Amino acid sequence: MMCLTISDEVVPAIYSLNVKQRFGNVECVLSCGDLPYYYLEFLVTTLCSPCYYVAGNHDTVEICDSGDILTAPRGCVSVDATSVLHNGLLIGGLGGCVRYNWEPGPQYTEIEMMIRVWRMAPQLFVNHLRYGRYLDVLLTHAPPLGIHNGSDRAHRGFRAFLLFMDLFMPRYLIHGHVHRSYGIRKSRETRYHKTLVINTAGYRLLSLVPAKAVVP
Repeated sequence: MMCLTISDEVVPAIYSLNVKQRFGNVECVLSCGDLPYYYLEFLVTTLCSPCYYVAGNHDTVEICDSGDILTAPRGCVSVDATSVLHNGLLIGGLGGCVRYNWEPGPQYTEIEMMIRVWRMAPQLFVNHLRYGRYLDVLLTHAPPLGIHNGSDRAHRGFRAFLLFMDLFMPRYLIHGHVHRSYGIRKSRETRYHKTLVINTAGYRLLSLVPAKAVVP
C-alpha cells in the first residue's frame, strides 16, 4: 500500500494545489505529529484518502479563521493508544515525547509511556487472535531510545518503544520529532530486530505491506 507519511514540517510541495497530480497513488496519509491541523485537513480533502495520526508535543489547539477552536484535525482519525485496520494494514500509535518541561502538549515520563503501552496491549492481543499478528505499523512522534535520537533531552527517545518492538513486532515504527535541526542528515532508516524504524520528519512516500502472521 502506498502511504504518504508526514511530520513536523509543512512541505510546500505537499501543501500545493497540484498535490493530487504528484501523490495521486497514495492510499492513506500517516501523520506523526507537530503539524497544523489545516495541513492534515487539506490532504484528506485533496487526496480523498484517510489520514491516521498521533499528536506531537506541540499539538494543542488551533484557532480557525472563523474563530472556531479546534483540538484535533477534522476528518482525520487518531490512532493514539489504539489501532485500526485499513485495507489489510494494522495501524496503531503512541504520540507525544519525553517530558522535558511543563508546557502544554503531550509529554510523558518513561513510566507514563510504559503504562500507555500496557494499556494498549489488550487490543493488540485481540489483533493477534483475529489477524495472526499484533500490529503492522506503529506511529509515534518521538523515536525509540538510542535510534535517531537528538542530542538534547527533548529529542531523546523512549525505552518503552524498544519493549513494544520486542513484544509486538510491528513491521514498521514510523516517527518524527527529530528533524533537520536535530541531525536528520543521519540515517533515516534503522533495523531493530523485526522492525524497520523510519524517521519521516518532513515527508516520505512509502510502500507498506502487512507483517507476516506471528506463529505462537
